Amino acid sequence: MLTRSILSVAVCGLLLSPLLPITRASQEEDAGKQDKEFAVELDPETFDTAIAGGNVFVKFFAPWCGHCKRLQPLWEQLAEIMNVANPKVIIAKVDCTKHQGLCATHQVTGYPTLRLFKLGEEESVKFKGTRDLPAITDFINKELSAPAEADLDEVKREQVENLNLGKVVDLTEDTFAKHVSSGNHFVKFFAPWCSHCQRLAPTWEDLAKELVKEPAVTISKIDCTQFRSICQDFEVKGYPTLLWIEDGKKIEKYSGARDLSTLKTYVEKMVGVPLEKTAGEAGDDKVAIEEVAGEEDAAKKLAPQQLTGEDEFDQAIAEGVAFIKFYAPWCGHCQKLQPTWEQLATETHQAQSSVKIAKVDCTAPENKQVCIDQQVEGYPTLFLYKNGQRQNEYEGSRSLPELQAYLKKFLGHDEL
Repeated sequence: MLTRSILSVAVCGLLLSPLLPITRASQEEDAGKQDKEFAVELDPETFDTAIAGGNVFVKFFAPWCGHCKRLQPLWEQLAEIMNVANPKVIIAKVDCTKHQGLCATHQVTGYPTLRLFKLGEEESVKFKGTRDLPAITDFINKELSAPAEADLDEVKREQVENLNLGKVVDLTEDTFAKHVSSGNHFVKFFAPWCSHCQRLAPTWEDLAKELVKEPAVTISKIDCTQFRSICQDFEVKGYPTLLWIEDGKKIEKYSGARDLSTLKTYVEKMVGVPLEKTAGEAGDDKVAIEEVAGEEDAAKKLAPQQLTGEDEFDQAIAEGVAFIKFYAPWCGHCQKLQPTWEQLATETHQAQSSVKIAKVDCTAPENKQVCIDQQVEGYPTLFLYKNGQRQNEYEGSRSLPELQAYLKKFLGHDEL
């Protein structure tokens, strides 16, 4: 009886074994569809031909490397964007565990190494910035854009701005970055179903008309239900959100009243040029400015300190305890952490603690060197500094109690 059972199992195994490769191949095919790769994979036979035919940005990597794994989805996203017909640059990759000689030829000593090979140039340019999409695309644009093209873009931009005077500019995912890249912009992030947005709409149109003689600022809007990624990049959490943007960088979130008079006063303050006033507005301006300024001052005292540039960063960490979040606005994990980080700052500062709760936007040009020096490899990265000395990276839970417990290890018993 036992012998018969064993024989039955063996026969079943033999019958099923031819089907296993088919099943495995089907699973691999499904996985391939889900994880489609856009970056061009190069080897010693195709490498020289590729760089002889145009600009090529190459990621030299090892599959086991943790930093390479974190970079993988971003690199494929970049390739999907750039690897189109007649590309400005081809996004490629080389597996150094398979092609060690090729990697050694190009002085690859660590992973990942990113090198830009320009058409007609013998030496490649190594990318040394933070590994995020804004920093990488900025690097590509700077390395490959001709001055003449930049001048032409500036002329076109000024022509478009002149056409936009007196009206609200309706922005899209394709036009947003270029529109806000230079100059002053007051942008409304909205959702069509939002009742507050609907009430603000006519006032926003009136504001644009009132500023028809003020070329120093444009009034614009973007629909977050259609262009969600842009709104996520600027950490929009509710509607309407009104942001003041200068030269592509978010300066501050407007938190005052949404009537025409107060909005004009705010624009006047930000532009620094007195605007024409309608009857009855002048008397209310002083009160409006004081109320808005008072609210902003109170909020800033409790909010995480936004650090900008190396000098400001060095000053913040020099004495006492500073807990700093290094982030990118488009990062999903950073967006999830944001309300907790703000609550941590509020409760810490309300307790009159000597701790500084701060944050550094690693996509801002003035912060790139700071993030490189602090060895920020992913987002968000949390570092605590005590009297200028950086502690080990915080890798615990990002819940408020756990963050507060971590802080207490570096403080006296009467703090926090």
